[in-house]
Amino acid sequence: MNSAALPFLPFLPFALPEIGQDEIDEVVDTLRSGWVTTGPKAKRFEADFSAFLGDAGLHSMAVNSATAGLHLALEALGIGPGDEVITTTHTFTATAEVVRYLGADVVLVDIDPATLCIDVAAVEAAITPRTRAIVPVHYAGLAADMQSLLALARARGLKVVEDAAHALPTTCGGQLVGTLASDVTVFSFYANKTITTGEGGMVVTHDAALARRIKVMRLHGMSRDAFDRFTATVPSWYYEIVAPGFKYNLTDIAAAIGIHQLKRAHAFQAQRERLAAAYDAALAGLPLLLPPKPQPGDMHSWHLYVVRLTDATPGARDAFIERLFAAGIGCSVHYIPLHLQPYWRDRYQLRAEAFPHSQHAFERLVSLPMYSRMTLADVERVAQAAAGALRH
Repeated sequence: MNSAALPFLPFLPFALPEIGQDEIDEVVDTLRSGWVTTGPKAKRFEADFSAFLGDAGLHSMAVNSATAGLHLALEALGIGPGDEVITTTHTFTATAEVVRYLGADVVLVDIDPATLCIDVAAVEAAITPRTRAIVPVHYAGLAADMQSLLALARARGLKVVEDAAHALPTTCGGQLVGTLASDVTVFSFYANKTITTGEGGMVVTHDAALARRIKVMRLHGMSRDAFDRFTATVPSWYYEIVAPGFKYNLTDIAAAIGIHQLKRAHAFQAQRERLAAAYDAALAGLPLLLPPKPQPGDMHSWHLYVVRLTDATPGARDAFIERLFAAGIGCSVHYIPLHLQPYWRDRYQLRAEAFPHSQHAFERLVSLPMYSRMTLADVERVAQAAAGALRH
């Protein structure tokens, strides 16, 4: 195969979910059951998720998005006006916007250029008397330096909420993300994630009091679970509104998909790891910086496969992307850093020079196609297209 032959091939998308017959059958069963909103399938998914993480002390709570989960986590921790929450500039806006929902302020810090995850030294330097929490992001599925972050948080009396949207199943120090000593961890099941429910997320915590608050607030601040009220065999219509809550529950239709996606999570990860290794081999001779690897003994979820054009790479990143699309290859950029986004830039008077590592990475990085339905032949095709794009 050569790059000239690529344009007639079908377009290779950046991401596609892998939905099997088990997921379809479970959704059909849900539709026929008459219970399509939050109910028995959501409860089963939550129980299965705690079992998947292998931690009997965990509370798992299904929500309609990871954004909702992050909001609920920070609300349960009491974050509010006057508080500051530190997170990375190198993330999607959802990580930061939930802080503003609560009237608190966001403090953005730079990344470690080796891992593209939040820089612990930058976090420490950003702590003020107003700082209440840290929200690290496990970028692309590689664990942030949680041992150092958790030690820093303990020493300074800060809460930690992990944005694990990319990190199922990822390990850190031999433990699955979700079972570490942080206060709350939030996963995403959006369509392009390592497992999907279409839209959805999961909040996990060891803290029973936080779990109680999150459960109340995810459904209008009601004192009783709607599923329990409507399935009771004796009159149980009474409930109380104990707080002005939100509408963040996950439907049983979505949970039905998640039940079977979760069963395949390790198989999906193994295939993504095979694809990543194939990419590493196929791209090795090109002027590209390949993705960072996990620490020995740890597992990368490989949600994303992100390459960076080197300073010696001919042509700009944007032109490289255009050439890949012209060759029928979908790709993306993760992320346009928050310090460049008008709202965050203008509100906090941010300058790119204050985030040199994120800025440098942004100007050079490209996320190549990565999903479990891909084949090794697809990887070779992407590599051929990348080689052709770099020769221009």
